[in-house]
Amino acid sequence: MAELLLELLSEEIPARMQVRAADDLKRLVTEGLKSAGLGFSIARSYVTPRRMALVIDGLPDKQPDVREERKGPKVGAPDKAIEGFLGSTGLTLDQCEIQEGKKGSFYVAVIEKKGQDTISVLPEILVTALNGLPWPKSMKWGANSLRWVRPLQNILCIMDGAVVPFDFGPITSCGYTRGHRFLAPKEFSVDDFASYASLLREHKVILDQNERKEAINEAAHAVAKAEGYYLKADEGLLNEVCGLVEWPVVHAGQIDDQFMSVPQECLITSMRSHQKYFSCLKEDGSLAPRFVVVANKVAPDGGKAIVAGNERVLRARLSDAKFFWDQDLKKKLDDRLPKLDDMLFHAKLGSMGQKVERMEILAGALAEMIDGADLGKACRAAHLAKADLVSEMVYEFPELQGIMGEYYAKHDGEDEAVAKAVAEHYAPQGPNDECPSAPNSVAVSLADKIDTLVGFWSIDEKPTGSKDPFALRRAALGVIRLALENNLRLNLLDVFSKAHTAYSKVNGLSAVPANTEENEQSLLDFFADRLKVHLKDEGIAHDLITAVFAKGGEDDLVRLLARVRALKDFLANDDGSNLVAAYRRAINIVRIEEKKDETKYDGGVVTSLMEQDEEIQLFEKLEPVMGTLEKALEEEKFTEAMAALASLRGPVDAFFDKVTVNCETEDVRVNRLRLLSQIGRALDGLADFSKLEG
Repeated sequence: MAELLLELLSEEIPARMQVRAADDLKRLVTEGLKSAGLGFSIARSYVTPRRMALVIDGLPDKQPDVREERKGPKVGAPDKAIEGFLGSTGLTLDQCEIQEGKKGSFYVAVIEKKGQDTISVLPEILVTALNGLPWPKSMKWGANSLRWVRPLQNILCIMDGAVVPFDFGPITSCGYTRGHRFLAPKEFSVDDFASYASLLREHKVILDQNERKEAINEAAHAVAKAEGYYLKADEGLLNEVCGLVEWPVVHAGQIDDQFMSVPQECLITSMRSHQKYFSCLKEDGSLAPRFVVVANKVAPDGGKAIVAGNERVLRARLSDAKFFWDQDLKKKLDDRLPKLDDMLFHAKLGSMGQKVERMEILAGALAEMIDGADLGKACRAAHLAKADLVSEMVYEFPELQGIMGEYYAKHDGEDEAVAKAVAEHYAPQGPNDECPSAPNSVAVSLADKIDTLVGFWSIDEKPTGSKDPFALRRAALGVIRLALENNLRLNLLDVFSKAHTAYSKVNGLSAVPANTEENEQSLLDFFADRLKVHLKDEGIAHDLITAVFAKGGEDDLVRLLARVRALKDFLANDDGSNLVAAYRRAINIVRIEEKKDETKYDGGVVTSLMEQDEEIQLFEKLEPVMGTLEKALEEEKFTEAMAALASLRGPVDAFFDKVTVNCETEDVRVNRLRLLSQIGRALDGLADFSKLEG
């Protein structure tokens, strides 16, 4: 078995493209090998800023021989049919076999193809794979017609030490490569992957991206600790920096004291976005006057010049941040609001200023539904929530929206709860984002998300398939988390209606649909789908949520979740699952007989028509259970309601074991069908059990 090693050396590949490109290279080459009948044991891909490498072990020396039998026309068929068949196979009639079939004799072409040497098959496979690499962006360079992410410099391709010869654009494959651009730029020959990885390390390149990432992480933590601080965790930045260096060397630099008065989020964001620096934190979590930079070379002076140069560049960057901060403090948030009228939220939904007006109306309505929320503070926070969007700092760093609003609100002397609500109203923005718990923050956050959802539903801009350009799924999950994690008893349909009212009150908008009730129900159905995703990690099956939602009239997420969990527990025991099976049997019997008789068996049960003990015992058990169930549902004691239903299991089983429903006496038959119908109504009080799967 042979080993294939391929390396593509180029100018620096953008960090965000590297891992995906290495995976695509492995996928395309291995697919080509499989199509050519070449098996292998394992394929591994690696990537650095300047090179993509692929090693495939366990390749055979040659393709397997292939024997194909192709059925042709019948013996004695028209000449043209036979000629067409022979032309497609490349054989003569004498070379074809004659086989007997059910409908007579027919010609069969036996095509035997000898397998080629793997090394002669590989060039076409590799060139096809390289041409098929789906780069997000590519370029031409020089006089070459080839498009590639960055100019290619060398292609190393060997199989068991022998060069696999092929041309790709202006580059011809060879058996050598080069090391680190600055530290070891000379060429060196390679025999196999083991020598390749070892020689790269000698030439100052760590090939494995995971090893390189871990080396950066450990060194950065050690450097921060040596300075008396600890490193701010940033997985995204770590991944990006890993894609910028082949031989990481970590240094610590200092932030000038003059910049430490600027909010730390501004400094951290500026260092991260522009310079790819890691931040250091003090024990209390505040920003320390240090940063960590990862260089791509070993400096003879121990990195002093590198640190000095980075400190000089950072000084200029942070001067910009300080300037934005100082300029923004000269104007109050209130004074910025008119500019929101010139900022478009959506062409059909008006300006950002109009969104703020709607948010105020909706936040006020929500504040009255949320314990601890203050109507005035919630409305004030909604009024100011978007004002920082037109500040200099947020224009430069959009990811600081809300955060800067809190700083500006505090500077303007706004109430602490108002400032906090301004900062938190975007949250939660993802499953790992912290969910606000302060009542006013919750009210404004809900107002923002529900206004967006109702608006886009009104103009029929709903998510489709994998497309969700306005992040409406994320907004719905945010509303779900806000309600469930804060135990908010909100009737969503009522809230949606108030959002529609807010749209109708804001002048110049025509986004309110003619049938708002239908629009609101459609949005509630969307929430049901999002709730299924949210509860999947809890092990709650989607059909349980469907069964509860199908009852209709349930738009309180907290109450709905309590019903779903009670239903889950009910079905987890034998009494519950068997009772549901009996319910289905009862409902199916009633449905069939109603269709056949063209009538409804939903009337009262007559005790005098009961002939067997089992139907009497079921009826006597059913009446108190119905009473208990109704009271438990009214008091939202869903576990108690389920326990009451479970007690029906014994009488129901006995009924089906001993009682014949469709008996010869018509009055008795009708009475028994009505009794079965009552079983259905009893269970339907909690959920639509017909929606349960399995």
